[in-house]
Amino acid sequence: MSSLEKNIKPYSKAIVKLLKGSIQRTSNVWEDVVNYQTEIQDYISHIGLELIVKKEEGFAFVKQFEDSEGNTLGLVTRRQIGFEISIVLVVLRQSLEEFDSNPTQYQVFEKFITDTEIKEEVELFLPEKFNRVRFMKELDGYIKKIVEYGYLSEVNRKENETKYQIQRIIKEKVTLDILQEFKTKLQGYVESI
Repeated sequence: MSSLEKNIKPYSKAIVKLLKGSIQRTSNVWEDVVNYQTEIQDYISHIGLELIVKKEEGFAFVKQFEDSEGNTLGLVTRRQIGFEISIVLVVLRQSLEEFDSNPTQYQVFEKFITDTEIKEEVELFLPEKFNRVRFMKELDGYIKKIVEYGYLSEVNRKENETKYQIQRIIKEKVTLDILQEFKTKLQGYVESI
């Protein structure tokens, strides 16, 4: 028996995937995360991580424990997200919030959006004097980054249009408080121009 076989646990693959990013309900290790929550939490707590499982939302991820001053062990690096990507994230989060609040769509769990719809929504959100032409030209790159971050996943691509699923983990990363704060700052920015 090899060292790997001797030391592997039934939830080892789940831990590896969690360390790489969030896990969705559709993942092949989702059941391991749900069934071995306690064991996974015990294991990762030794390196300063906490397991967050949102069964009803269908995702799980790890976050760093913080001390009383907000410091962490630094295992997970924090990403600086620019203003432009923040605008797209806020638009996506707002779209998911509206979808979840719509009682006629209550039976459907996933929110899908096309790149055309994202562009239309972002256009409405941008301040008047913002450099719209440059922003819209670079929007595909911002969307690609958001896919890399795990907030969107490509569902299909047809001719000139791509369909995405908004991942529910965006609700953890862009909370309603952050959404409101961003809208307030954006309003302040518009008024200052």
